[in-house]
Amino acid sequence: MKVNTNMKNAAGVFAISLALPLIAGVNCAWAQAPDGNTTIRAKAGASEIVITTTNRVAGAIHSLTWNGQEFIDSVDHGRQLQSASNFDNSTRYTDETFNPTEAGSRADHVGETSSSKLLFISAKEDVLETKSLMAFWLKPGEKSLGNEAKNTAILSNHSLHKKVALGYKGNGHIIQYDVTFNIPADEKHTFAQFESLTGYMPPAFNRFYKYDIATHALTPISEGPGEQSSPLILATDNGSHAMGIYAPQQPSKEYETVGYGRWSFKPERVNKWNAVFRYGKKNADGEPVKSGDYAFRHFVLVGSLDDVTTAMKFITEDHRK
Repeated sequence: MKVNTNMKNAAGVFAISLALPLIAGVNCAWAQAPDGNTTIRAKAGASEIVITTTNRVAGAIHSLTWNGQEFIDSVDHGRQLQSASNFDNSTRYTDETFNPTEAGSRADHVGETSSSKLLFISAKEDVLETKSLMAFWLKPGEKSLGNEAKNTAILSNHSLHKKVALGYKGNGHIIQYDVTFNIPADEKHTFAQFESLTGYMPPAFNRFYKYDIATHALTPISEGPGEQSSPLILATDNGSHAMGIYAPQQPSKEYETVGYGRWSFKPERVNKWNAVFRYGKKNADGEPVKSGDYAFRHFVLVGSLDDVTTAMKFITEDHRK
């Protein structure tokens, strides 16, 4: 969502050297767009995790199912399992006004086409890989919260490369999700905010929890809105289905108390989590944000609440070794 009601923001940025390899033969001058309708699947406990991408959202993840439950509320072109970024564009920072978004623009709404451009896609059994050019969330001249778009075109030059692998070290409930954003060299920014990954979930996922990495304690948390520094899990009332997010590179320098956000949008009947990284400071005449690649690793955990809690302990311990 970005639900066409200005709810998609709260992202973050942090430069690291986890860059994904370049995809051979990919350039931005495709004669014909690849087919973005793909599926990957793999066993996870008593069921399978099935991930589906579509042309409609330019190869972003439109659906994730497990044990009879849909985990993604893909309505417009903001409500997916996807990535986005926000920048100040050398002016006062305002949310969504310079906002490349993987699945498309606000104007795409519930339509069957995306303003983003899929450049490459590969789906082989349990591994998905894509590269795309992200559309700006706002069209030139549109406004968000009263602030006018700073972009002068609908399609950005910001590329996004993602690689999604089902299963990690024998645990089928863990999805490794790597993304690399590229900031073009001809843009000038002093603040960058990467919503490195976000999931928009059906309203049945109405129980919010934070997970303490040090103690492994799972604690109920309010539905927000807001950010805090612990990994998150959203679950159904009875705990039969849950999704968790852990980003081992958290926190961003100078943003140590935040990094994981959550929302419950009652009128739109959708709940949301995200992992966010930030670089620079809003409204500051600081050092320019460097152009080039910014890479982030995530682990998305899917199963019952017990499955996800066990997987969270496994993955957080694995990354503290």
